[in-house]
Amino acid sequence: MSAPTIPPGGTIVDTFKRSFVDVTIDPATNAVNTTEFLEASESLITIFDVLGSVAFAPVKSDMLGNVKKIRDRFLASPVDSETLQSLVPSELKTKKHTATEGLIWLVRALEFTSIGIAQNISKPDEELSDSFRSSYAVTLKPHHSFLVKPIFSAAMGACPYRKDFYAKLGSDPAKVEAELKVYLAALEKIVAILKAFLDTKEAKW
Repeated sequence: MSAPTIPPGGTIVDTFKRSFVDVTIDPATNAVNTTEFLEASESLITIFDVLGSVAFAPVKSDMLGNVKKIRDRFLASPVDSETLQSLVPSELKTKKHTATEGLIWLVRALEFTSIGIAQNISKPDEELSDSFRSSYAVTLKPHHSFLVKPIFSAAMGACPYRKDFYAKLGSDPAKVEAELKVYLAALEKIVAILKAFLDTKEAKW
């Protein structure tokens, strides 16, 4: 896939089909809307096209594969899957855990991306590759096999220079940073909600 085309005066966030800012979360239960979450996840994955290297293809492919697992479960049983917190127990009742496992891995990958970019924004002198390596160490690496780790390490090493990366996210650096901060705050909130849910007894098999 080619990198998204940024509209004049806009930012990468303007190209997203859905932002995590616009994902519905039930204020009483913290339940996250399944369809909106999947659309926002697919939109986020386009950032890997901006990163540009073929080294990121496995990362992207893995995330899209997990989105598909969750969506397949939603399409198979939409009434029981309106929110992620209803989709998981309803799937586990069928003695299957394909979508649940997909959600676990997708949340880890979203956290990896979120922490990497947030750290890079907060450290103006740090290159993307260093920020993502640091994020990888605390999110995905502990769960990866010795076969997968080198694939992700190669992707981190292939990150573009930060000045080139941010230039592709929009023409106004201040606007890019401001919009990314709002976007990442929304993503971090959803990741925290889902991590807490996936740690509960009803999300185990």
